[in-house]
Amino acid sequence: MNGIFISLEGPDGAGKTSVLEAMLPKLEKLNREIVSTREPGGNRVAEEIRQIILNPEHKEIDAKTELLLFVAARRLHLQSKIIPALEAGKMVIVDRFIDSSVAYQGFGRDLGVAAVSWLNQFATDGLKPDLTLYFDIDTDVALERIRKYRSNEMNRLDLEQAEMHQKVRKGYLEIVKKEPDRFVTIDASKPLENVITDSLAVITDRFFGLSK
Repeated sequence: MNGIFISLEGPDGAGKTSVLEAMLPKLEKLNREIVSTREPGGNRVAEEIRQIILNPEHKEIDAKTELLLFVAARRLHLQSKIIPALEAGKMVIVDRFIDSSVAYQGFGRDLGVAAVSWLNQFATDGLKPDLTLYFDIDTDVALERIRKYRSNEMNRLDLEQAEMHQKVRKGYLEIVKKEPDRFVTIDASKPLENVITDSLAVITDRFFGLSK
């Protein structure tokens, strides 16, 4: 495939979605067609699965069901949107990908890294991003952001206890250590404009030969 595949990862409240929205207009000026998407979601059926997973009323969804729903949505998304865009030579930037499952279900839900990694390998045929930006932030700060900015739209995962979110962050930090060539850690505790600048600099330097 001739395209470039980038994923954005991090705990809820890290601000990666806001960063992606701000970066897109600047990246599109660099004469590369950009496809921006998200997980779970990215196509009609996967978006419907997203609504099932994140609905706070769906308390009967256990950890294994949650994982399987995420993986099913990922497979749909990959086949319908990500792979065709990469084959067409486009730059694909996805808000969450395989590492979210390892962090949230493998570590956060205690399902184990091996099982979650195997399912992702099966669903994606081993495809991994060329670059993953990991937005790191203290758990208490992230949860305070969620309470402040999402008070009227908190989803099922947002409502989990702090202990689960702490496990997720710990999981991400372990994942990052294992693949230092793929991951670049972004300090998401900085003001949003600084985080945007730092993230954009990593992408432009690596793929466009540009600096800040």
